Amino acid sequence: MESFVFEKLTPFLAAKSLLMLEVGLHLLLILAIAYVGVRAIRFGLHKLEIFLLKIKENDDKNRLAAEKRVKTLIGLLLTICLTLVWVIAVVMGLDQIGLDITPIIASAGIVGLAVGFGAQNLVRDVINGFFIILENQVRIGDVAVVNGTGGLVEAISFRTITLRDQAGTVHIFPNGTVTTLSNMTKDWSAYVMNIGVAYKEDTDRVTAIMREVGKDLQQDDQLGRKILEPIEILGVDAFGESEVVIKARIKTLPIEQWGVGREYRRRLKKAFDQNGIEIPFPHRTLYMGEASPPFLVKNMLPETGRPTP
Repeated sequence: MESFVFEKLTPFLAAKSLLMLEVGLHLLLILAIAYVGVRAIRFGLHKLEIFLLKIKENDDKNRLAAEKRVKTLIGLLLTICLTLVWVIAVVMGLDQIGLDITPIIASAGIVGLAVGFGAQNLVRDVINGFFIILENQVRIGDVAVVNGTGGLVEAISFRTITLRDQAGTVHIFPNGTVTTLSNMTKDWSAYVMNIGVAYKEDTDRVTAIMREVGKDLQQDDQLGRKILEPIEILGVDAFGESEVVIKARIKTLPIEQWGVGREYRRRLKKAFDQNGIEIPFPHRTLYMGEASPPFLVKNMLPETGRPTP
């Protein structure tokens, strides 16, 4: 009896052993392919990181900021790729051990579809944020105008950009809603001025005084190091109602243009006063024509209503 049972069990155990061995080999093969895929992904992303850093060496003065930004992007890509590889490996492993993965795939598809519809704005924000950071469009510490709202960039992530304006109000913009982005402090900044003087003034003399004030400001111990180039006088830009407008520009280090510009205007006002240059204010002059006789204005006595002698 025992020999009969053993003879019956031997082929069954042998078949099961071969099946388990086959499944084990398949699982090892899946793990080996996943491991090779992970190594290939890491190698490829490492080469991509080196390539991006070489590109940024030419157009990014702050290498540490560039390295941090590139490492953040590479880390995100690595996480996404590794997650995808191991999810595929686990699903294939479950299929090899005999589990029906059809319901899993169907459920994942339905969940993914629902999440995709519900999180489409989030996905759009992340994708836009990825390219904003990759292209170095704006960084923390820059002064930017986003969708018409200006302020200091306090934080930037793959989902949002945070600005704080001069009043201290914090504005948060999802990256997917950013339609216009203007960076006012990328690499260098400029302070543009429209200086109005009276029509009677000699514009050549005025521009000479403006250049002299700019030269003195550039030699200042505190502000001089913030000015990158001598003041640029662009010339007469417009004729106003009571003034001639002369446009000028001072090129400065990033975010330093306002302090330099305010000091320049202060010194220019003093220089105009010392040289008798008139800064006009709005006024009107009435001409009655040659045929009109002069007017004689008399004060009326309040008691009698008669004119004063």
